[in-house]
Amino acid sequence: MTTAARNLSQRFPKKRVFITGAASGLGLACAEILAREGWQLVLTDVDAIRLDLVASGFARDGARVAAAACDVRDADAITRLLDSAIESLGGIDVSIHCAGVALAGPFHASTAEEWDWIFDINMHGVANASRAVIRHMAQGKGGLIINIASIAGVCTGANMSAYNASKAAVIAFSESLMQEYADYGVHVVVAMPGFFRTRLIETARGPERAIKAAGRLLEDSGLSAEEVAEEMLSAAARRQTHFVYPPKYRTFWRLKRLMPQYFQILFPRLLKSRHKPRA
Repeated sequence: MTTAARNLSQRFPKKRVFITGAASGLGLACAEILAREGWQLVLTDVDAIRLDLVASGFARDGARVAAAACDVRDADAITRLLDSAIESLGGIDVSIHCAGVALAGPFHASTAEEWDWIFDINMHGVANASRAVIRHMAQGKGGLIINIASIAGVCTGANMSAYNASKAAVIAFSESLMQEYADYGVHVVVAMPGFFRTRLIETARGPERAIKAAGRLLEDSGLSAEEVAEEMLSAAARRQTHFVYPPKYRTFWRLKRLMPQYFQILFPRLLKSRHKPRA
C-alpha cells in the first residue's frame, strides 16, 4: 500500500475513481496504485484493445474494475459513460483526466486541422470529462478532479507551439474551476509534470525529426509514469492545487510568473545547453 493511496482512501472511504487515458502512461499508473488499495476503477481510453487487456489484468488480480472505450472528444459519450458509472456505484469520488496527444515541429509547418485535433483532445477532452463529473460532485458531497496539463504549458519551448498552447489552456481552465466550485466541495488539481517515460510519442504528429527529438527528451528524463503518479496522488491527498514535478521545474514556474521577459531569454539557452543535438 502506498502513502498516496492510503491518504486518498482516508479522505474518500468509498474509493470510486474515474480515469481517462487509462490504458497506458500516467492514467494506467494511477489505476495501478489505487487498485492495490482496493479502489473501484472506472477506466476509459480510445484504444479499445489495450484497454481490454488492462481491465482484464486488473480483474484477474481481484480489482473491482469497469472499462469502456471512449473518445474524450465525444462529450455525449463521456457523459453517458460517467452517468452510467455514477448510477452503478452511487457516485465518483476522484476523476483523473489523463488522455492527451502531442504535436511537434515548427508552427508554420502545422495545419489548422492539426491544431483542432490537439485542442479537441488535450483541452476539450478535459473539459468534457470535467463537465460530466463536476455536476454530480457539485450536487453531492464534492470530490477531487485532477486535470493533466504539463510544465510545457509554462516552459513554452520552441517547436511545440500547439502542444504548449493546449496545456496552457488546461492550466487556465483548471484554475477557473478551482474558484468556481470550491464552495461546492470540489477540489481541483492541475498537474504540470515535466518529461517522463510514456507512450505519448506513439500517437504524436509532426515532422519525424521533431518527434524523435521529443522522444529522446522523454527517454532521457529518468522518470517513470509510476513515480509521477505516486507524487501527484500524494500532492492531491495533501490538498495541493498545483502539482509541478520534478521539483526543479518549480523554480522555472516561479521565475516565469515573476520575471516573464527574463524567462523567455533564459529558458531557450538552458534547453540548448542541456539537450545538444545528437549525431
